Amino acid sequence: MKEPSAPKNLQLNVAEGIHRIEDAHTNWYLVEDGPRLTIVDTGLSRSWGSLHDALRALGRRFFEIEAVVVTHAHVDHMGFARRAQKEFGIPLWVHRAEADAVRHPLRYDHERARIPYLRHRSAVRVLTEMTMMGALWVMGTVPDSTLEAGDELDLPGRPRVAFTPGHTHGHCSLYYPDRGAVIVGDAFVMLEPYTGRHGPCLVARAATADSHQALSSLDTLAALDADVALTGHGPAWRGSLREAAERARAAGLS
Repeated sequence: MKEPSAPKNLQLNVAEGIHRIEDAHTNWYLVEDGPRLTIVDTGLSRSWGSLHDALRALGRRFFEIEAVVVTHAHVDHMGFARRAQKEFGIPLWVHRAEADAVRHPLRYDHERARIPYLRHRSAVRVLTEMTMMGALWVMGTVPDSTLEAGDELDLPGRPRVAFTPGHTHGHCSLYYPDRGAVIVGDAFVMLEPYTGRHGPCLVARAATADSHQALSSLDTLAALDADVALTGHGPAWRGSLREAAERARAAGLS
């Protein structure tokens, strides 16, 4: 029997045993460890179909997924979290400071109005694609487990929790020291959805709760011994995390 081909939106092994799925310019990840799997972030509502496709391409089944870990509770990261809970009993983990936001992913603190950013063509394109992928239909839920800074999770890859607030109040990143990688969520991104900027930068203040706190969280990432950063938007950063943090800081606020 012919092996199933990998979907176009699936990039295998962006770091050892970590696979990137991109839906509407938004990344989420599958982490493998032997027969075990973790999902980190869950894209948008229609990313549920992408999950089925990715599992099929990897020869995996739903019962092998031990948890969903969400870096933060914005709609483009909470996509199918509730559905995974309800249909397959997959527990949802978030940082304790994000637990309330998980219940209402369409409501979140931000420093600036969104409408002025629509002068950027890229913002219109990206937000339109996100809407078509179900951004406005993402449903809130209740987390099953909460994370704390410094925790080492008994999940595939044994990630350590780095607390990186600012983009949201409870934003966290997952550090995989044995793989030299960190999933940074939106602590910094390689593609900024609201302005179209490329390269390490903070997400625009239209979707950031506390930009000065987000700048401080770059120091947390810079201290990690990893050479791959996997962001919520755009390709992987490869190289010094300190350099990525410096570039994101230099890019300034938008």
